[in-house]
Amino acid sequence: MAAFVHIFRTKKIDFSRRNRNTAWPNDIVPKEEPIELMGNVTQVLPGTMFRVALSNGHEVLAHISGKMRKNFIRISVGDKVNVEMSPYDLNKARIIYRHP
Repeated sequence: MAAFVHIFRTKKIDFSRRNRNTAWPNDIVPKEEPIELMGNVTQVLPGTMFRVALSNGHEVLAHISGKMRKNFIRISVGDKVNVEMSPYDLNKARIIYRHP
């Protein structure tokens, strides 16, 4: 038992070197801005997912944003919606507004 306790006592952690590879506030790279487009909902899928045909002819898989979920905004086929997409994955989107 004494050897077991001795192992933990001899291990030292150097906290000054722990965060050496983190970026400083001046080194932060700006986040890519999302692409905002308009489209029509063509298909309702399970799990609050939707197939949206965009105005440029592409079709993407979209989900509802958190604020729309929170406020119980209902979306059905044929609704005009605004979606935002990440520039990294152009096949998925987030629905951020449903036009009345």
